[in-house]
Amino acid sequence: MRSSHRAVVAGITALAAITLAGCGGSAADNSGDGKLDVVTSFYPLEFIARTVGGDAVKVTTLTAPGVEPHDLELTPKQVGHVATAKVVVYEKGLQPAVDEAVEQNAKDAGFDVAPAAKLEATGADFEEHQPGEVEPAAHTEDALDPHFWLDPLRYADVVKAVEERLVSADSANAEGYHLRAKTLLTQIGKLDTDFKTGLADCRLKTFVTSHQAFAYLAKRYGLTMVGIAGFTPDAEPTPSRIKEVQDIVKAQQVTTIFYEELVSPKVAETIARDVGVQTAVLSPIEGLSDANSAETYLTLMRGNLQELRKANSCA
Repeated sequence: MRSSHRAVVAGITALAAITLAGCGGSAADNSGDGKLDVVTSFYPLEFIARTVGGDAVKVTTLTAPGVEPHDLELTPKQVGHVATAKVVVYEKGLQPAVDEAVEQNAKDAGFDVAPAAKLEATGADFEEHQPGEVEPAAHTEDALDPHFWLDPLRYADVVKAVEERLVSADSANAEGYHLRAKTLLTQIGKLDTDFKTGLADCRLKTFVTSHQAFAYLAKRYGLTMVGIAGFTPDAEPTPSRIKEVQDIVKAQQVTTIFYEELVSPKVAETIARDVGVQTAVLSPIEGLSDANSAETYLTLMRGNLQELRKANSCA
């Protein structure tokens, strides 16, 4: 996020903190129905909170459908909700506006899932142009990859962590949280098995995506991801990076350039046209769009599996 945006967010969060300091009342009172008031930062965490929480929680997400999570800026109303929520589930380092709102208004309620996800430096962040920049951003191979949810087993670890936090915040409903978490973990375990078997025998092992969101998935299931852009999906790749991707596609006979729902497919489509291959959607599941609003994390992941199997000629 640009420094000017951070300044705006800082002003908003400071104002919200002053305003809310005199309001009083608990998060449970503010929910209006006795349910645990939970705020989540973006869709993968919202899905966990809603699924594990069930009817014992009231979940609000800060990233609306159709909004790219990396670009999120908070309204004063959203900052106020962060300040009054009983639990705020977020991933520190992914959305600076959320990090700042939690730091200033919800230190006790904030629950950072990054430790449970065991983030790694996947070497996936490289030189690229941010919109409006003349020079490319610095090469940062040691940057931690935030996209843990695209690895089902890392996602399962986060489910367990959120389950524990909900129980800690609302022990009266512990049994329900445990039962629903167990069901979800079983479904995620089946998803992992299907990925293992579905990608075990593929003619191609390399896939190309519009941004480098799939390094954990690739590592888990023995594939190689090539990203056009780095961790930030709307960044502009340098000409040298585009040429490098084109050379990889030709040399390894890649059949498909994948793009995503919430970001313009222009660069992916241009590369695909130049090298004579097709395009398809591979969802990073960072948020829902109007086109996939009826989907869930589980159905979107299964859709990704089918697209990878088709593109990589898997048996």
